[in-house]
Amino acid sequence: MTFVQLIDCRTSRFEEMDQLMDRWVEQTKGKRTATHAVVGKDRSDASHVVEIVEFPSYEEAMRNSQLPETDRIFREMVALCDETPTFTDLDVMRDAQLNTYTARRFFEVAVTSDDLSGLTGLVEEHYRGHDPANEQDVLGLDHLRRELDEWRGGFDFTFRVEDHIAEGDRVCTRWVWKATHRADFLGIPATGKDVSMTGTTIFRFGDNGKIVEGWWEYDRLGLMAELGALEPVDL
Repeated sequence: MTFVQLIDCRTSRFEEMDQLMDRWVEQTKGKRTATHAVVGKDRSDASHVVEIVEFPSYEEAMRNSQLPETDRIFREMVALCDETPTFTDLDVMRDAQLNTYTARRFFEVAVTSDDLSGLTGLVEEHYRGHDPANEQDVLGLDHLRRELDEWRGGFDFTFRVEDHIAEGDRVCTRWVWKATHRADFLGIPATGKDVSMTGTTIFRFGDNGKIVEGWWEYDRLGLMAELGALEPVDL
């Protein structure tokens, strides 16, 4: 079970404390068990600082606390505080990465929604999509729907999500697309063939949690070859 430790303190020497954290990160390379750290400053009280440190488990947190570098940095941190910091130990009962959920939901809706109306709650109206296969960017949610409908009209398909990697306002999704070519697509008559391709999509999210921009990279050339739409090359 993921474990989180909250360190609550007051200090008028935040810059020095921030530098202290940088030293701890550098000195514990290859040894620390902490996986994520967030430092926040109270907007209504600049001397009030909260640090949130995440570990894979309580046991790993204890291992981390036993590092000599951690003990030394802790003593230096206490010296920078206006009063003794308090610690709260939390077992994480729920960890909802909301942007990742929205990215996963996008691929589900693209396959299962009859009219793609479900995208309204996921994608911003002024969405912009980048696809090297298109001469121009996809501009707006309506344009995105038309683009998806073109694929949905030519294929019965599914997305299998292989990985989600989230950082900041972006989520990168690695996926596998499997389909049956059942109708005309880009002037290619239905072949009835089962085809597949791999791809990666990076979504950028706005402040309201909706997708505002997307970058698509996928093996379209390989798909055209599977559909028999490429001329053979004589070697």
